[in-house]
Amino acid sequence: MTALSNYFQIIEGTKKAGFLLCKDLKEKAESAREILKSCHLCERRCHVNRLEGKQGFCGVLEARVASEFVHVGEEPELVPSYTIFFSGCTFHCVYCQNWDISQYPFRGEYIKPEILAGMISNIRAKNVNWVGGEPTPNLPYVLDVLTHLKTNIPQIWNSNMYLTEESMDLLNGVIDVYLTDFKYGNDKCARNLSDAKNYWEITTRNHLIAREQAEMIIRHLVLPNHLECCTKPILEWISENLENVKVNLMDQYRPEWRAMDFREISRKLTHTEFQEALRFADELGIDLIER
Repeated sequence: MTALSNYFQIIEGTKKAGFLLCKDLKEKAESAREILKSCHLCERRCHVNRLEGKQGFCGVLEARVASEFVHVGEEPELVPSYTIFFSGCTFHCVYCQNWDISQYPFRGEYIKPEILAGMISNIRAKNVNWVGGEPTPNLPYVLDVLTHLKTNIPQIWNSNMYLTEESMDLLNGVIDVYLTDFKYGNDKCARNLSDAKNYWEITTRNHLIAREQAEMIIRHLVLPNHLECCTKPILEWISENLENVKVNLMDQYRPEWRAMDFREISRKLTHTEFQEALRFADELGIDLIER
């Protein structure tokens, strides 16, 4: 594994997906499409036939792009990043700051894979950043787009990491950087705030798999009143289990969507809380991104 600070110079023109034969990408895309017949792209494993118009928890049928643009507000190592936001999500986070697309899977528009591939080829950016909402329900579409892509450009998977191992296997060799959203340090908070079961086991497993496959940046949004139950356990786990990863501790929480219905997160994060999170990360030797 290479240090992320040198990563984009090293992979310039030699992204991992560039090593995949077109045939291999097509096989991955076909395998992903087969999963849609009994969908288990994420660990909700709804097993609905999305090809016949049946909706699972995320509500996604065809991939719908809510917006796409060159993003300059991401981590310094990544910008400028061609960011593609999908509608729909595998979580129902009560404080979601993108709730207007994550909770409305039919918003946005369907773009034919070959058209989006052409748009990517004409963009001046360091990478393609697949996000949402959540990209996981759209994995077959993403792989289909890549089969049409002529440009050798790094791929970023910007995700809540609630994928199945089958999905992680399909991403192996395709994704260059996992940009993860590590939310909770326990299952109770994940269930209460995102309606996600078995969160800790699934997410830690996938972080370990992802680190074997590619480079990684971990984002953690510090929530008010959740330092002891979430922020500190996450940072401890990272320090004990992952090497050479950058961590972005984020302080921009604000109560959005339904957050005012949950007393402990019904206010903004305080300066004192965030400074405590920073001190704890520093004590553990966490490699924090400076912004």
